[in-house]
Amino acid sequence: MKIESVRSLAINDIKVVRFARFSDNRGFFTEPFRRSDLQNYDGLDVFKKTEFVQINESFSHKGVCRGLHFQWNPYMGKLVRTVSGHMVDLVLDIRKGSPTLGKIIAYDTPTSNSETANEWIWVPPGFAHGNYFLEESKIEYMCSGEYSQGCEAGISPLTDDLDWSLCDQGLKEQFDKIVRTSGIFSDKDRNGLSLKSWLSDNRSENFIYGSC
Repeated sequence: MKIESVRSLAINDIKVVRFARFSDNRGFFTEPFRRSDLQNYDGLDVFKKTEFVQINESFSHKGVCRGLHFQWNPYMGKLVRTVSGHMVDLVLDIRKGSPTLGKIIAYDTPTSNSETANEWIWVPPGFAHGNYFLEESKIEYMCSGEYSQGCEAGISPLTDDLDWSLCDQGLKEQFDKIVRTSGIFSDKDRNGLSLKSWLSDNRSENFIYGSC
């Protein structure tokens, strides 16, 4: 795995890991994941204690919006990448006591076969995760916890009590346009909790800044 760069987004705990593709006249080859490379790269100490136990893949049509999902018992961090198409990732801080509690950011991550690199986005426990899609897309995410039915919840990305002030303005406007026009949501996601109702729920005590 040839890691080209690592950087933090507007919320420091969210990392983008860019890794190389090797191209020739046949196409390209890439090694998206090698545990030792992630564990030993400067700035990625979190992976020294993170074990991935489940890999999920999903396909979404243009205009689909998913999330914002999170899990406890066990916690589930997600290492997410676009395999094909155009995903915009959404990440919401739900850690009580965090200086960025309630703030949501977006990250634009298209991919095509002609690009020389691809990217992972690391979404650790303590954050709600979602995405929307600007074209038919396939994504993959590696999970640090197995799915646990009954220990999951979701906050609707449509609730009006999220703080979008750290989000790229263009991506927020893009999201709003999709919602007004062609947005495709599951009923579960569209009718998810508000941030306020989640924070008043006893289960929110599972997510305390500095402990999850």
